[in-house]
Amino acid sequence: MTAPTSMASLVRPPAANQPLLDPQFLIKLEQLELVSRRIFVGRMKGERKSKRKGSSVEFAEHRNYAAGDDLRHIDWNVYGRLDRLFLKLFLEEEDLHIHTLLDTSLSMDFGSPTKLRYAKQVAAALSFIGLVNHDRVLLDAYGTRLDQGLRGIRGRSQMWRVVQYLDQLAPSGSSDFTTAAREFAIRNAGKGVVVVISDLLDKRGYQEALRYLLARNLDVYLIHVLAQEEVEPELTGDLRLVDAEDGDIAEITVSAGLLKRYKETLNSFVGGCKAWCAQRGITYIFTTNQHPFDRLILNYLRDRGLLR
Repeated sequence: MTAPTSMASLVRPPAANQPLLDPQFLIKLEQLELVSRRIFVGRMKGERKSKRKGSSVEFAEHRNYAAGDDLRHIDWNVYGRLDRLFLKLFLEEEDLHIHTLLDTSLSMDFGSPTKLRYAKQVAAALSFIGLVNHDRVLLDAYGTRLDQGLRGIRGRSQMWRVVQYLDQLAPSGSSDFTTAAREFAIRNAGKGVVVVISDLLDKRGYQEALRYLLARNLDVYLIHVLAQEEVEPELTGDLRLVDAEDGDIAEITVSAGLLKRYKETLNSFVGGCKAWCAQRGITYIFTTNQHPFDRLILNYLRDRGLLR
């Protein structure tokens, strides 16, 4: 399924100068934490508990012994009672790696606020929550390819680096999600949560890119951001549309029938993406630049299991 053509050339609102996160909103974010539906092994001791075979701080449960398991973790008391071999599983503190992959292609420079501004706010909020909870936070941006990003910071004192990094990101180039995801998968060998924030206006599609992330056994969340002007376009008359990313030109006459077909195409694209993600265990979240981003964070992302 191919994404609808970007209309980013139609609107160029002035850039917002307000800070990405309001200080009062930060107080609310301090009460949240990012969670993963999977169990990950960090490279360093962290402040999260996950199930892992071995001796650690807190007993969790048993499982059946399998050939090759470490004999040191057999529960001999249970063996004495049941004449069966069980292994002890424990809760061990580990790092949670939080990756954010942000689309900064030219199509994101559309709407009021722009989709990129909205995406930056979401990325900043998720990063702050991770840093407050001593997670390892990693930020990457992509247009035509993946940039160098912000690597593995932790602790709330590093939030200034997140803000500095996000502030300097400017929309540029065409979107190549597939190439960026492949480079991301090569660069990031560890496991964790990855949150992709994009308008998905990429003529190459999104399926192959998301497969690269799934191949890394990452817990994948896709936040699909469109401008309200793209969802409900208010266009009339004869128009010459120029794709902001590759310069493709389309001359159209806007009619009620054309707008109806456009909305049907868009709904089909969104519905197809949602279904494709659901079949593969990816959490798909659709939003627009007019949906208050604080409600997205405080309510919707909590309902979808990314935050608690």
